[in-house]
Amino acid sequence: MSRHVAIVTDSTAYLPPRAMERHGITAVPLTVVLGDRALEEGTEISTRSLAQALQKRRSVTTSRPSPQVFAETYRRVAAAGADGIVSLHLSAELSGTYDAAVLAAREAPVPVRVVDTGMIAMALGFCALTAAETAAAGGTVDEAVTAAEKRAAGTSAYFYVDTLDYLRRGGRMGAAQALFGSALAVKPLLQLDGGRIELLEKVRTASRAIARLEELAAERAAGAEVDIAVHHLAAPDRAAALADRLRVRVPGLADLHVSEVGAVIGAHTGPGLLGAVVSLR
Repeated sequence: MSRHVAIVTDSTAYLPPRAMERHGITAVPLTVVLGDRALEEGTEISTRSLAQALQKRRSVTTSRPSPQVFAETYRRVAAAGADGIVSLHLSAELSGTYDAAVLAAREAPVPVRVVDTGMIAMALGFCALTAAETAAAGGTVDEAVTAAEKRAAGTSAYFYVDTLDYLRRGGRMGAAQALFGSALAVKPLLQLDGGRIELLEKVRTASRAIARLEELAAERAAGAEVDIAVHHLAAPDRAAALADRLRVRVPGLADLHVSEVGAVIGAHTGPGLLGAVVSLR
């Protein structure tokens, strides 16, 4: 059995299935609680079902994986041949997932480095891909962690949402910020800053907000070789159009992913989400 460094992340990375398979990345699912039903993200609840539930104002909450789930994952990965594990997760400011992984790592049969990337969605996914590429090239656990942290430092994420109400309800944004935006009937632009989702700008119309989202992504990518991910929830046409425009505007574009976010992020943003993740290579 060949020994290697394995990469574990969580379901909020929203990595393309082919990329996960190609790089041998394992994703631990978070849970969406819909009414009285606890459903695993990615396998037991679709984004369409989530969007319908949110539109009907049904109770939707999210939950971290338990330490036991992480412990089982680490044992399984070690049994498959890993002699070290790098476990990369969404921002600890947004979820207790990192803390659960840390608890499980203490009892793992091989060394596990748990990393709070401060990221989410493909901002996290790009970190996992970079760590996996480093490991595949023979890198150690420390080298894979360093590569992932460098990638995180060069990654920015911007989001447009139709309303801040879902973020307020989920406790991911202060009530004052959310209510202020609603009172002015603005369309908010958000950014990932210090591991938290922060209000970046307030724009008067959806079309202007999406144009500004494009501008922010293009400015961040200027003069560099970058990977970009465009995310959406129940807005595939918006996402495809934004991706097409960024292909034209970003000459240093190496790779571009377009994907719908899963139920965990969707529960906190609501339908209409459009996001752009820019990651320096």
